[in-house]
Amino acid sequence: MSTKDKNNIIEGYGRLETDDRSFDQKFWQQKGLKAIFDAAYDMIQDYFLLKENYANKPRIQRSIESFGKIPM
Repeated sequence: MSTKDKNNIIEGYGRLETDDRSFDQKFWQQKGLKAIFDAAYDMIQDYFLLKENYANKPRIQRSIESFGKIPM
């Protein structure tokens, strides 16, 4: 089956106890890195939408003002 067609549906069936995740690995390897990062970004947006009630672009937390060795 081709995973490049957006209308194509691929399903994997099995028991959770015996699942070795090979279907998931093969699926995402066929999709490529861009699809993996896009899916991860979508999950981050879903998290913010559910947890914070907004899905704007996530910002980097900036709680450190400077970084360096402490003088002794």
